[in-house]
Amino acid sequence: MKKLIQLASYSLLLLLLVIQCQQEPPKPGTAEFIKAATNAVDDAAITNADARPGDWLSHGRNYQEDRYSPLDQINKETVKKLGLAWSLDLGVMRGIEASPIVVDGVMYLTGPWSVVWAIDLRKGEQIWKYDPEVPAEYAEIACCDVVNRGVALYKGAVFFGTIDGRLISLDAATGTVNWEKLTVDRARKYTITGAPRIVKGNVLIGNGGAEFDARGYVSAYDAKTGKENWRFYTVPGDPSKPFENPILEEAAKTWTGEWWTMGGGGTVWDAIVYDPELNLVYIGVGNGTPWDQLHRSPGGGDNWFLSSIVALNADDGKYAWHFQTTPGDTWDYTSTQPMVLADLEIEGKMRKVIMQAPKNGFFYVLDRTDGSFISAEPYTKQNWAKGMDEKGRPIEEEYARYKDVGKNTVIAPGAYGGHNWQPMAFNKETKLMYIPTHKVSLAFSHDEENSFNKVGRGASGSGWNVSYGDKLYKPMVMKADDPNPYAPSGRTVAWDPIAQKEVWGVDHPLTHWNGGIITTKGGLVFQGDATGMLKAYDASNGTVLWEHDLQTGIIAPPVTYAIDGKQYLSIAVGWGGITGLTRKFTENVNPGRIYTFEIDGNAEMPAEIMAAKTELTALAPTGGPADIGRGLTLYVKFCVQCHGDAFGTGGGAIPDLTHSSEGVFKNHKEIILNGALASKGMPNFEGRLTERDVEDIGSFVKYTASSLRKGDDFMTVLTNLAGMQYLGDTQPRKD
Repeated sequence: MKKLIQLASYSLLLLLLVIQCQQEPPKPGTAEFIKAATNAVDDAAITNADARPGDWLSHGRNYQEDRYSPLDQINKETVKKLGLAWSLDLGVMRGIEASPIVVDGVMYLTGPWSVVWAIDLRKGEQIWKYDPEVPAEYAEIACCDVVNRGVALYKGAVFFGTIDGRLISLDAATGTVNWEKLTVDRARKYTITGAPRIVKGNVLIGNGGAEFDARGYVSAYDAKTGKENWRFYTVPGDPSKPFENPILEEAAKTWTGEWWTMGGGGTVWDAIVYDPELNLVYIGVGNGTPWDQLHRSPGGGDNWFLSSIVALNADDGKYAWHFQTTPGDTWDYTSTQPMVLADLEIEGKMRKVIMQAPKNGFFYVLDRTDGSFISAEPYTKQNWAKGMDEKGRPIEEEYARYKDVGKNTVIAPGAYGGHNWQPMAFNKETKLMYIPTHKVSLAFSHDEENSFNKVGRGASGSGWNVSYGDKLYKPMVMKADDPNPYAPSGRTVAWDPIAQKEVWGVDHPLTHWNGGIITTKGGLVFQGDATGMLKAYDASNGTVLWEHDLQTGIIAPPVTYAIDGKQYLSIAVGWGGITGLTRKFTENVNPGRIYTFEIDGNAEMPAEIMAAKTELTALAPTGGPADIGRGLTLYVKFCVQCHGDAFGTGGGAIPDLTHSSEGVFKNHKEIILNGALASKGMPNFEGRLTERDVEDIGSFVKYTASSLRKGDDFMTVLTNLAGMQYLGDTQPRKD
């Protein structure tokens, strides 16, 4: 009997131990832990993101996308003790623009070529990596680098778009594929660089390609199955066929000509915001294609829904309202820039507002319930509009639409915009918006002939349909106080959206191409810049309270989160994007890395990778002035999109051709006409360029290098090239 009692006791003890083991929570970093943590990210979790201040659950941290963190361990007093906790080399080059998602110490982010990583933030180690293997030829049709702005996380799955137009769902714990959907028509030059958003069990995704031949839309896919549930087109299609929804019939009345044959543009390539209370999805709509409205819609018209904020019913994608920031866009003035939702007291009344600083240079405050206009004022230098009428319609300057064929008209902001994709942030305590602004301009010009999808204008060799002044010898129409088109700069601006005025600002004189922003309850504003400095500003006055040199230019925004009660700051760094392709503002461009900071962190910075120094080529041009001029015109048509006009600066993520070695010049034909570097994204121009064209491009590059070597300043070089370009355009080539 005694033995039976002992046996029963042992059995009971064993059973209790088994039960206890079964009830022990999984260890952080394990697949079981990640599965449990990510499965808990549902509609309620994202809607109530402020109840989980230690996580960063969605693109802008919450559905308001204000990028305001309630964490305050890192504050004005403690930020000076911030130090590196760890860094992780991602092993990639090119631009990193992603806003990471963080849940319970696990981070998800994307990088160049739409690659996705899962990172254990407790250890600073990679959990898994997924490469969708985007074909290299997509580098040519990704207008602004092979970038990606992030993932969405929902019920145990990670969602992201790819440069080649796919939407993919991965298991958040293992990185294995749940499903994959092609979201675009590959007969047209669509891309995806924006981050998806989660709305009521759907994954929302837009696309890019409005420099080419795209017709914009946003789509909603079932998060579990990948089934398309609804789609909203932003540009009306062929009016001889049924419209996809009734509002497009109304929209078609604002267009003229045969816009549908060109796609029309209007891509939704970045901002998508959701208001759960109003059940409205707000999308930011891009520019028209071609840029020049006289070619796209020759009889004028507002061209709905280009350059607009459009509100849609979240359940079925039906139109609710829209507000057009730039009617009849002809400057690439997209409204795809980040949008922020807030409730503000304006003139004694609480208003539900949506705020945006789109490319056109005006900061907008709208009533988000119905799209009614509240206010708009310039947040940066602009010269295209005198102001707004009472309904928020721009009052344009007479010269703004650059109709004079014989001139280059300088318009500010230029196509980079007064603000681009880099996120802004709204602090709920200071009631200020922190905006990474641009002071930029661009020379626009009009051609009488519409050369859509033909090789004619600048950048058309790769299919772009843009309107920048590609003939240097045309007279420049420019005011004395207009920003220099060849010397863009930036400014971090603290903006009062109620008073519509700047409260403080910090200049970035070297370039406009700086990082996105977050702000915190600790009274701080965090931003990285093109010189590699990650800085903490006092949110009230802009004083720099802390900075750290990350050795490579920064374009992505940081995120902040807490693990086991301790606050951290992380940022993914990789130099690139449209400006970063062609120039850099640090000595070297290091591989993409994640840097994580904590109070009293003392980890060492990774070794800087010293690039081999290059020099301006000493090779002499083989052609005469007219050949050099023709080479310039060919370069502007086929090469400038990637290699840019920053001659002599040494390049950015892509080489500066004036620094090419003798070996590169000897292999020009293999590289340009035979695709020797196609695997790296360099296009094969066979059939588009001839051997003589390649020689002329080489002569132009060598001439430019020789001029800079002898000490000519940039404007002198351009002036001399203008005369040669005129000769090349007016003198027949002797083959």
